[in-house]
Amino acid sequence: MLNKAMSLVVVLTALPARLVAMPAADVASRWPVAVNLLAGSLLGAWAGASWVVRMRSATLYKVLAVLMVFMAAALVLTHATTLGTLDLPLWAQVPAGVVAGLGIGVVAAIMGVAGGELLIPTIVLLFGESIKTAGSLSLLVSLPTMLVAFARYSRDGSFAVLGDNRCFALVLAAGSVAGAVLGGSLLGVFSDAVLIPALAVILLVSAAKLARHD
Repeated sequence: MLNKAMSLVVVLTALPARLVAMPAADVASRWPVAVNLLAGSLLGAWAGASWVVRMRSATLYKVLAVLMVFMAAALVLTHATTLGTLDLPLWAQVPAGVVAGLGIGVVAAIMGVAGGELLIPTIVLLFGESIKTAGSLSLLVSLPTMLVAFARYSRDGSFAVLGDNRCFALVLAAGSVAGAVLGGSLLGVFSDAVLIPALAVILLVSAAKLARHD
């Protein structure tokens, strides 16, 4: 639950910073892409959160481990290859966007992440947008998707843990905001050849630890 709350803080911090780099009007002109993905991701987020609150902890650890490996693979694939576009006709593109959004919403709700590493390649592949545009659109999709998941979690009192760990949550939130701002200012300073493999290794090590967790 702390991870989910921190992900929301990061998205709320990154979104205005991203809109400074890319004019809001340019992002707004691509609103059909966001709406198409949201048609699936909002439902997926509600379903994913519903599954988590009913899932045994041991099962959740295994599911998270698998998803971390999947995220590591998506991270490496997105940054190590040049993504093209599927050039689907509109009648196929729209349902494909809904299905993709559904899956991303489920993953985002279960893992408590914004899902950008899945949204960005999806937007590039399905809709032919540039990486920069896809990054901004992914935040616009992520925010309402996360809020829907939070609404579902709140029905079961899952976020009571934030009140029980208020000081820790505030420290994490402050660090998340500082990290998001610092990350934006350091964009391009460190090579993807260093950052992406390092993050992928962290995800894989975390997955291994979760898989062994009882």
